[in-house]
Amino acid sequence: MIIRAGAFGLVLISLMGCSGPVATRASTGVEATRLATSAPRPAAFDRWIEGFRGRALGQGISASTFGRAFARIGYAEDSLRRDAHQPEFTRPIWAYLDSAVSDTRIENGRRMLRDHERVLAAIEARYNVEREVVVAIWGLESSYGQLRGNVPTIETLATLSFEGRRTAFFEQQLLAALRILEAGDVAPERMVGSWAGAMGHTQFIPTSYLEYAVDFNGDGRRDIWSDDPTDALASAAAYLARFGWTRGQPALVEVRLPSGFNNRLAGTTRSLQEWSALGVQAQRGTSLPGGGEATLMFPAGAQGPAFLTFRNFRVIKRYNNADAYAIAIAHLADRLRGGGAFVGQWPRDDRPLTADEREELQRVLQRSGHYGGEIDGRVGSGTLAAVREWQAANGMAPDGYVSLAVLERMRRR
Repeated sequence: MIIRAGAFGLVLISLMGCSGPVATRASTGVEATRLATSAPRPAAFDRWIEGFRGRALGQGISASTFGRAFARIGYAEDSLRRDAHQPEFTRPIWAYLDSAVSDTRIENGRRMLRDHERVLAAIEARYNVEREVVVAIWGLESSYGQLRGNVPTIETLATLSFEGRRTAFFEQQLLAALRILEAGDVAPERMVGSWAGAMGHTQFIPTSYLEYAVDFNGDGRRDIWSDDPTDALASAAAYLARFGWTRGQPALVEVRLPSGFNNRLAGTTRSLQEWSALGVQAQRGTSLPGGGEATLMFPAGAQGPAFLTFRNFRVIKRYNNADAYAIAIAHLADRLRGGGAFVGQWPRDDRPLTADEREELQRVLQRSGHYGGEIDGRVGSGTLAAVREWQAANGMAPDGYVSLAVLERMRRR
């Protein structure tokens, strides 16, 4: 389970998991993987392994488990390259959703609902998480099990712990992976996943696996790697339930706004009664809950579709912190249960800013006193907050949408 940074409008997702369109099932053969991803081990890596062995045994890992885990590992140069040069995707949200909630993904998801009807019904009854939500996560994380990853987990985590950008994080994951092996949930040769250690149908990282994975079929192992997705699907539901999923409540609802609506209310949270009093109504084919609070969202600025998001939306973001991901999960789940496409039109003639333009935007925000972060062209939460402040100070709807129009407005100031 990988937490990714996200932004309104732009999808900034580091591909640490295996989400993608349905493709041919990846081989899980360790030898085939090693030929593609491993290199001879540098002497310094061997010395690091010996030092790590002492730390691992000091944390309660047995010598036999450590020996089995490290018996035949290589050096995951491909993982290092991916970690050092993670592509920054700046697709507009509508392009991301076109792929994430494509007709093919919807069709395949409905087939998964039929094929796994009995186990999904049991998972829903146990954890009170709708089956369509669980299947939506399955679809986005591994294309319904087709893209689970085939990189040896111990090998990639050891390599990234030795020489990656976040050695402390990856060593924590490596220790957790060894604890999984110690518990006997999987053999070392079957512990495979993404290049960064996300594993199984629903792409759990090792620490999340230890905390939230469940043995739903009762065979004594929490097996998220098997072709049988039962434990992985139940584990995803258990995770959402742990963070407060409310069955029967939406994650988001598309809404229509009255003429003259104050777009500065974007990002604010109010009761449903207050939103209704302001003229906010559900789009056709949808309905608002009877009560509670909701936050108004303009994912592509005030010119695109508008949504009210609810507590379940925030729960999805515990699984993956990108707003676009949470919208995709909520919308795919709705389409799987027979809902329609969004009614509002995305501003498809818009384009993402280039890296130079994003740096320019940050410099303008810095000069105006709204941004104190690094000028790096990465649109994270600090940049988004600064954009909202700048928009509010300059008579614009503070929707936080980073667009060429906003930058051009800044240039004229």
